[in-house]
Amino acid sequence: MSRFFPLLKNGLPRFGVVASSATMLALVLGFAGCSDPGKSANKEGLQPVVIQLNWYPEAEHGGAYAALVDGSYEAAGYDVEIRSGGPATPVAADLASGRCQFAFANADDVVLYRQQGVDVVAVLAAMQNHPRCILVRADSGITSLDDLKGLTLQRQPGKPFLEFMRQRGLLDGVQEVPYLGSVSALVASKDIAIQAYSFAEPLLAEQQGVDVTPLMVSELGWNPYSSVLLTTGELIRDNPTLVRDVVQATQQGWRTYLTSPSAANEKILAANHHGMTAEVLDFGVKQLPGLAMPDGATIESVGGMSLSRWKTLVEQMTKLGIVDPENVKAEDCFDAQFLLP
Repeated sequence: MSRFFPLLKNGLPRFGVVASSATMLALVLGFAGCSDPGKSANKEGLQPVVIQLNWYPEAEHGGAYAALVDGSYEAAGYDVEIRSGGPATPVAADLASGRCQFAFANADDVVLYRQQGVDVVAVLAAMQNHPRCILVRADSGITSLDDLKGLTLQRQPGKPFLEFMRQRGLLDGVQEVPYLGSVSALVASKDIAIQAYSFAEPLLAEQQGVDVTPLMVSELGWNPYSSVLLTTGELIRDNPTLVRDVVQATQQGWRTYLTSPSAANEKILAANHHGMTAEVLDFGVKQLPGLAMPDGATIESVGGMSLSRWKTLVEQMTKLGIVDPENVKAEDCFDAQFLLP
């Protein structure tokens, strides 16, 4: 999530600047020969597995940390290392080069990676509803994304959700300026709106004495799965047992995290050295159930994916001019066979 820092995640281009296959290949080759100085010695008798985060450790990665803390990965026979991400983490290149076997991203990232020629596959989606929102001050009187005209919106340019809003005319009359990774401008003026995630910036603004209203982009119909666990098509073909074991341990980890997050949160706080606090993390955890289990869904359903949702996303990104439908097929973007029954 790009909430405390202004830079783009994953180090990959967004709308209108889609990398060519040659560019992606160069990235992959560049990282293939790199070693990770932070890699610890493998535990005896356990198969090493790396899960690469797309951002610094936060609540959106809680299921993996819960599975690590409660020993689920180890019980399945794996020595799992969760690597912190950051503003320039090349998730697709790391997966393609084998520097990691699994990674976190969002569903629209999967579509972009496949457009770029990388055979990444989603195997679990923790958040059914995306936490993306436009944050406005409560005293602005704005209660709908239809009412943004006249505001100044701080945003990261090129994100697909912005193009989706722009096509619907929701950014007409809105002045767009760079997002600086802070709520300070919103706190200072009711004429400012900022891009946000619903389980971080609202608390940060309220901590500075400003009541805010998060306007959820998912309510417009732009709702990619979030906190998606990825692997590669090659690993699925070559070692489906490994994929099944890690997916099911992570899925069980999410069930644990959504009901008893304390132990995993301690691990997340110890791993995040970039501004995370226990209060912000606790706030995020409280928002997760509505995102992971919307509309009365049960905890057993967490992680599930459907072809219809992926088809909708690919169709939306095709209409936005982001992907070529000849290059990206919805049925190739995900594989739900490894999820717990």
